Amino acid sequence: MASAFDIEEIYPDDGGTSVRLPRRQAGPSPQGVAVTLLADYTLRTRAALPSAAIVALLAEAGVSSAGARTAISRLARRGVLERSRHGRHSSYRLGPTVAADLSAGGHWILTSTTAATPWDGCWTLVAFSLPQDHSAQRRALRGQLRWLGYAPLYDGLWISPDELTPPARSRLAQLTLGAVTVFRARQAELDAIGQRAPIEAWDVDAIGRQYDEFLRRWTPLASAPGSIDGAAAVRARTVVMETYRRFPTLDPRLPRELLPAGWPRQAARDLFAAVYDGLAEPAERHVRAVVGRHAGGTPPDVRAHTTADMLAGVRADDCAAPPG
Repeated sequence: MASAFDIEEIYPDDGGTSVRLPRRQAGPSPQGVAVTLLADYTLRTRAALPSAAIVALLAEAGVSSAGARTAISRLARRGVLERSRHGRHSSYRLGPTVAADLSAGGHWILTSTTAATPWDGCWTLVAFSLPQDHSAQRRALRGQLRWLGYAPLYDGLWISPDELTPPARSRLAQLTLGAVTVFRARQAELDAIGQRAPIEAWDVDAIGRQYDEFLRRWTPLASAPGSIDGAAAVRARTVVMETYRRFPTLDPRLPRELLPAGWPRQAARDLFAAVYDGLAEPAERHVRAVVGRHAGGTPPDVRAHTTADMLAGVRADDCAAPPG
């Protein structure tokens, strides 16, 4: 499953092997930044950018020329990017499957952080038992459960307040081959010391601190979006996206009844939109200028992605369209 970001960047012990997009490293990941840049400015058009332009944009993000070229080459070998040649020069664009998956991921990032729907008080429980020699299968299953918003209450017992959707059911069935049981139930209250509540599968205090840090970092910029321009605007949009898109998995629409008062989920979403959309115009101008210097002719169609675009999604036929 390709996704908007690799689940291993949040939960390194639980990542699966089926995710095609690059795994995040400690510190900047040239492959990850390259994918984010192309998605932020070419996802609607799937424009092919000159390799020299991609290298120049990555340089502004702190990636060396050698590191940028290596990242582009590896992404192309893995099918994340498609290569085309114009004389001695190469251009790259997002592959159709990756573009569609990134679009779906962007839609999920925003819709999963809207106000949670009313909760019926029931939990979905996924119990599984896999032999010790099936470690790769176990990692893949845990990674998929994390992506779907589940958390481990106990080893081999994962829970979510949401019902298991048909697509999620299909994905789990492909990974487990009969080694899993799914059921939905209410918690039974016991007069016992040490009973563990289902919500304790998530570290709510730690999630709250992540939200607080996000709000502290980005509120000043949202208050004065015109204070930065050019390469700084592009860098800020990249970083705010890389940071915010972790929240839907860290806080997968947990019921408000189980959360502290004043939970900052909506405030973080509003702040993300203010920064990401507020910087779209100056960032697009800068990317267009960089690409234009290396295009050698008519510049590719560069358009800054916005939260409205993330909600609207990209049509499948757009993703499959041939290069212009």
